[in-house]
Amino acid sequence: MRKKKPLPKIHPSKRSPEISLQIGDNICLIDLEELKEHEEIRPDYLEELKNEILSDGILKMPIAVDKKTYIILDGHHRLHALKKIGCKRIPVILFDYQSPEIEVLPHREGETVTKEMIIQTALAGRRMPPKTSKHMILIKGELKHISILETVINIPLEKLK
Repeated sequence: MRKKKPLPKIHPSKRSPEISLQIGDNICLIDLEELKEHEEIRPDYLEELKNEILSDGILKMPIAVDKKTYIILDGHHRLHALKKIGCKRIPVILFDYQSPEIEVLPHREGETVTKEMIIQTALAGRRMPPKTSKHMILIKGELKHISILETVINIPLEKLK
């Protein structure tokens, strides 16, 4: 288990109680249907992850989401695993995607991906191939994958149904 750095103070957007429920300083529960995807998933990995979550009976980590558009920055497979399990909500950490501290890089060399491309794709209901984007955040002058801020929460699946 890797050590997680403390989370910066990020205030979730105010939504109606049935859409968002605060469960920590930086983490809230959001209805799955509110989220917007920009990437396809890998079915083989999805099945493996779904089985792991069911076996554990918990979701270990929240997903990363833009607080303005609810576009998923990291966690597409966790979202789909919870849908297959029959959950209605998912824990998220909300980020300001327009912050210059958040960058998007292509997973594969020679490809181009920008924040604008991701926003347009997600808002239009389209999907890029799996693992197209890699969302990074600047921490102490160094770019790290955004998942470094996804702290372990171990939330029981019953709370997500």
